[in-house]
Amino acid sequence: MAPVATSENNHNNTDVQKYDIFEDYKGSYRFAPIEEAQVSRAMIKRYFNTMYERAISDVVIVGAGSAGLSCAYRLANDRPDLKITILEANVAPGGGAWLGGQLMTPMVIRKPADRFLREIGVDYEDEGPFVVVKHAALFTSTLLSKVLAMPNVVLMNATAVEDLIVHSDFEGKQRVAGVVTNWTLVALNHDTQSCMDPNTITAPVIISATGHDGPMGAFSAKRLVSAGLLKELGNMRGLDMNRAEPAIVNGTREVTPGLILTGMELSEHDGSNRMGPTFGAMIGSGIKAAKEAQRILDTVEVVGGKIVGRISA
Repeated sequence: MAPVATSENNHNNTDVQKYDIFEDYKGSYRFAPIEEAQVSRAMIKRYFNTMYERAISDVVIVGAGSAGLSCAYRLANDRPDLKITILEANVAPGGGAWLGGQLMTPMVIRKPADRFLREIGVDYEDEGPFVVVKHAALFTSTLLSKVLAMPNVVLMNATAVEDLIVHSDFEGKQRVAGVVTNWTLVALNHDTQSCMDPNTITAPVIISATGHDGPMGAFSAKRLVSAGLLKELGNMRGLDMNRAEPAIVNGTREVTPGLILTGMELSEHDGSNRMGPTFGAMIGSGIKAAKEAQRILDTVEVVGGKIVGRISA
């Protein structure tokens, strides 16, 4: 005789009776029935509705590493009214914050950035001037889960930014007005296939957190040069933790109208030092980028995702 499903070992009586489900770990586990097309439609409807709705966003964050995620957390908490869209080229978000230095697991964070750990609920050992999280993945997974749970945040991973939208704005200035996107696998294969055109997202503020130079690193900083909006890159200097971290946090800013640089991408733009395996500056820079975005949005008039004027004081 088959086991009888009850509300005690299942979700509720309605689901039990309707779908004949049974949560049992002695050999009688039963799932609700499903059709393959239901799975496809459930994903397609939600994903493409999101793409449609976020074709105009309030803020786009390019890169979901430690700086980008810290920025998203602060901005989404401070301004729940904003539509914040995060784009990450990799399948796995998190950037280089899944490990500490040389593939070791502990994460070092210099004070005063430890306050952020207490805010998001990550435990650490206090070493005086700095703290140590037992595994970098604890920080990254905690932060990522909190960001993704926010109703005004969308993350599109495996999605590359291939270019910047640049318009002449209401003041006659060249302004970054959005991003040009494509699936990362498409972006990596333009040399092997015929033309595969991209998509776009319009936003009044773009925050680029793509890290230092690499396969897709420092993308926006490098594109500013090739687009004629920046004469040349400063190029990241050698490792000096004491010079590097305050330079990154204090230098986080709108580097050209519509574009804020945060995290290690800023070191390539400004020519500041790298700090290596200490992550306080990524947190601090992300938070400052969020504040910069709010400052910009508080002083401009936005229509259809475009800045069309300034708000008089």
